[in-house]
Amino acid sequence: MRVIEVIIDGFKSYAVRTVISGWDESFNSITGLNGSGKSNILDAICFVLGITNMTTVRAQNLQDLIYKRGQAGVTKASVTIVFDNKDKAKSPIGFEDYPTISVTRQIVLGGTSKYLINGHRAQQTTVQNLFQSVQLNINNPNFLIMQGRITKVLNMKKEEILGMVEEAAGTRMFEDRRDKAFRTMAKKEMKVQEIMELLRDEIEPKLEKLRQEKRAFLDFQQTQNDLERLTRLVVAYDYLKSKEKLRLSEKDLNDKRERALFLESNAEKLKNEIAFLQEDMDKVKAARDKELRKGGKFQALEDKVKEHSHELVRLTTVLDLKKSSMTEESENRAKSQATVQELGKQLQEKSHLHKQLQERYDAANAELQKQTAEVEQKEELLQTLQTGVASKEGQEGGYQGQLQDARNRLSAASTEQEQAKLKISHLEKRLKEDEPRAKKAEKENAGLLRELDGLRSHAKKLEAELSKIGYEAGREEAMHKEQSQLQQRIRELKEQADGLKRRVANIDFSYSDPTPNFDRSKVKGLVAQLFALDKNFTQAGTALEICAGGRLYNVVVDSAQTGTQLLQNGKLKKRVTIIPLNKISAFRAASEKIGAARNMSNNKCDLALNLIGYEEEVNAAMEYVFGNTLICEDAATAKKVTFDPAVRMKSVTLEGDVYDPSGTLSGGSSPKTSGVLVTLQQLNEITRELDARQASLNQLQSTMKQEKQKLDAARQFKQQLDLKSHEISLAEQQINGNSSSSIIQAIADTKAGIIELKQSIVEAKSRQDEAAKEVKRIEKDMNDFNNNKDSKLVELQAALDKLKKSLSKNSASIRPLQQEVRDAMLEAEQCGSDLAAAQEQFQDAEVNLKTQQEELKSLMTEGQAVKDAHDYAQAQLDDERKKLSGYDTELADLEKASRSKSAQITEEGLEAQKLGHQIENFSKQQQAARQTLQAMEKEHEWIADEIDSFGRPNTPYDFNGMNMTESKRSLAGLSERFQGMKKKINPKVMNMIDSVEKKEAALKNMMRTVIRDKKKIEETIAQLDEYKKEALHKTWSKVNVDFGNIFNELLPGGNTAKLDPPEDSGDISKGLEVKVCLGKVWKQSLTELSGGQRSLIALSLILALLQYSPAPMYILDEVDAALDLSHTQNIGRLIKTRFKGSQFIVVSLKDGMFQNANRIFKTRFSDGTSVVQSLTPADLK
Repeated sequence: MRVIEVIIDGFKSYAVRTVISGWDESFNSITGLNGSGKSNILDAICFVLGITNMTTVRAQNLQDLIYKRGQAGVTKASVTIVFDNKDKAKSPIGFEDYPTISVTRQIVLGGTSKYLINGHRAQQTTVQNLFQSVQLNINNPNFLIMQGRITKVLNMKKEEILGMVEEAAGTRMFEDRRDKAFRTMAKKEMKVQEIMELLRDEIEPKLEKLRQEKRAFLDFQQTQNDLERLTRLVVAYDYLKSKEKLRLSEKDLNDKRERALFLESNAEKLKNEIAFLQEDMDKVKAARDKELRKGGKFQALEDKVKEHSHELVRLTTVLDLKKSSMTEESENRAKSQATVQELGKQLQEKSHLHKQLQERYDAANAELQKQTAEVEQKEELLQTLQTGVASKEGQEGGYQGQLQDARNRLSAASTEQEQAKLKISHLEKRLKEDEPRAKKAEKENAGLLRELDGLRSHAKKLEAELSKIGYEAGREEAMHKEQSQLQQRIRELKEQADGLKRRVANIDFSYSDPTPNFDRSKVKGLVAQLFALDKNFTQAGTALEICAGGRLYNVVVDSAQTGTQLLQNGKLKKRVTIIPLNKISAFRAASEKIGAARNMSNNKCDLALNLIGYEEEVNAAMEYVFGNTLICEDAATAKKVTFDPAVRMKSVTLEGDVYDPSGTLSGGSSPKTSGVLVTLQQLNEITRELDARQASLNQLQSTMKQEKQKLDAARQFKQQLDLKSHEISLAEQQINGNSSSSIIQAIADTKAGIIELKQSIVEAKSRQDEAAKEVKRIEKDMNDFNNNKDSKLVELQAALDKLKKSLSKNSASIRPLQQEVRDAMLEAEQCGSDLAAAQEQFQDAEVNLKTQQEELKSLMTEGQAVKDAHDYAQAQLDDERKKLSGYDTELADLEKASRSKSAQITEEGLEAQKLGHQIENFSKQQQAARQTLQAMEKEHEWIADEIDSFGRPNTPYDFNGMNMTESKRSLAGLSERFQGMKKKINPKVMNMIDSVEKKEAALKNMMRTVIRDKKKIEETIAQLDEYKKEALHKTWSKVNVDFGNIFNELLPGGNTAKLDPPEDSGDISKGLEVKVCLGKVWKQSLTELSGGQRSLIALSLILALLQYSPAPMYILDEVDAALDLSHTQNIGRLIKTRFKGSQFIVVSLKDGMFQNANRIFKTRFSDGTSVVQSLTPADLK
């Protein structure tokens, strides 16, 4: 591929289109006077070849290549080279079918550059690849020898000459590939290290952890299966036992009822028999009375015995009933005690949950405040950057203010470090001076210190005892003080709440439950009580009241059915309007209208609904009340947005004036209800605080009651500890009173001061680093802002919008959390109330039990007294009866029979009473057993399906050979273990470990691949080194021979030259030196040669290198400048004879050179532009 035509237009000194044609395929010469544009033709060729180094074409930038830098009316430069492409074997790849190839490069004033290949637009890389494919690499131009190249060769070091040989040999490519291979190998090594670190630091620990979790998960699944199996077995067993117990209890109950009926009928029969006996006794007594007419002693004794007997029977009955009552009361006391313990445990759990929720709410609220501050900072920065004025008067805003603040902090931290270092130096010097005195003082105080250590050891033992019982110094006083403060604050809050309630008495809404067990959560309350007004929008309170109007006092319920129940059976004290959430037609203004209103009012108005906060469940009611009204700052804004065609919405100003799109206006004095919303917000805040304080007080009182015994025990230890502390204080005073202690204390204070100062240096250094980073960041932001203000403002606005969205989201998410805190607090309060009631019930049971014990003791005493009196009277009566033996015997028999029957009646009466109690208890037990069975069936739905298998052999419910007590104990253990494991297991571990194991396998496979690639790269590097060595030796041998021959042709007379490695090494890889032989004398140095001889040496070396790897074209610019005519002719002949396959373009001023050329182009400068004339050697003659 050879040049056949060059077209230059506007390039350097060629102002007009200049066509240079007729190029010879072998030897072309360009000549002309200095400054006529000879070298500019070569620059034009290099320009088209895609040169990027402007210094090669003697320019600083592309604009220098345009004629007179575009100041003479020429605004672009264009160069086109037409190449002969007839030799298909040497054609560029893809251009074999083109006989000629034209390449054009054009630049326009301003630096725009474009390429054309055969008239079609092409990329620079395409052009460079085209030329590189035919060995015309403009970025490594061995075919280009410009002015000064000869001089550079003469001054080259041995390593640089070796580099030229390597360029000719093409081993530079090997070097590039070798370097690239080394870089790739380094990357592979880094990749291996990265994979190994990833495996060691992340994958393997994570995999080990997941394997442990997997084992725990499999264990958990096994435990869960065992628990389910054992649970079913135990439940089935309990179910059958309960059913059997219920069947047996029904049988016992029927038996006891039959026995009770029998006792009742038998009692009637015995009463009749006693009546008959009494008649007989009356007859006997009548007969006996005749004998006793003389006195009533016997009768009196008899009456007395009978009276005592009846009383004894009565007391026995009452005593039995009292014992039975005491048994029931004991059971009630035990149940109450268990309830108290259970409620106490629940109260602790609920209090702990409330504390956790409160901490979460406080953290979320703090984060919300932080985001709010960040939004304000971003808004201030954005406003400052947009307007150039700080939002806060007296402060410098924007980046400048932040930068000044950061620099002030940086300076302050640096100053603090310097001051601390000076103080440390002073203290260390003083410490060095005082340490000998301190050691002497310690020896003097050794005895006192041992005594003091003994006292302190005893005090520590007492403190340990106090710690065991959980004593905290000042805790009791603190609790009493806290109780007093809480009670005082609660009274104040109640007074404030009562005052505010009187101011908003018309919002009081009360009702009775319309149905039994009515769910009051269905009634949400008045509209005015269901939303919160943010402190930032309190000035909009009047406007919101006007906006809501009478709807402010409407009652919100969950459904129309609830509303109907309230109206019919709620016993409402006044007429109300009810808003059912499931029926109300809510409406919210379109966002387009709201956006239009904000834009035209400069954000001076907003939808009323956006100014309040409320729960999601009452959203429909809030939209119904506030969803279609705008709140505006002033009348002008309200008038503007209300009647605008794009809005047409009702508006209310902050003063309460109403603008309706229908044309009506309302206003004047403030409404009577003005301020209700603000008062309600204050009342809500006070109520929340009151609830929180009341809960805290209840919890505190419960804690004080529980810890009373512990505090009493702790006081004794505290008194002993105070005594020891006083002794320690006296000992310390004695020690501190001497000068030795002062010295020791001074040394300790000095050391503590040094430690504190060093810590302050570390903290100051940390603040300094943070401030320095902040300064760099702000300076970078300032530079970015100065370089691209618009995009930075957009970025800041986007960041601000993102922060605002996040703030809005967090603000919305904190409300449910706040509700959770409130619910947890109410649950804890309710639990506390239940606990107090249970404790009161337990105390009542204890009091009743003690009272009944005292009554029982009194009855037993009274019974013993009656029995003694009865026995005494009976003895007297027996004496009298001896006198009336006949009557007495008969009467005694009758009385015995009567007493026997009366005793039987009494015994059977007692038995009947016991049977009554037992029947009642059995009924209750039957009801409880039925409820238990129903609860078990409801809780375990599988019972209905599996009940037929319960207790049957060869089923999972075969109880034969099973120790159910041990099974229940195992079930309890498994349940406890299951609950403990449930909190610790990772349910996603199976998927996670599969993913991590796959990742581990992939990484290990990747590491093996990387190691294999690395080994191949190492083998490739070794091959490249071997190829380079062979190619370099081959090139050096060939170039060395050509170098000597060419030098002999240029300087005939037996002269020669060669390239030898350094004498001290003999290795050509260390470099090559030029050795010259003139005649038969080898010169020791090139400095022994003349200037022309040195130029011939350099030129010979260059031509030898060019001949080794011929290019299709060579460009030589005045390479014969330092040679005389004869040597120039030798060069010309040499080019014609040795380089027959290449096209030479030579710039020369000497006849000996261009007279050997086949085509001569002569340049001249005419009228400010270069002109080219094509000649032959014959034309010159």
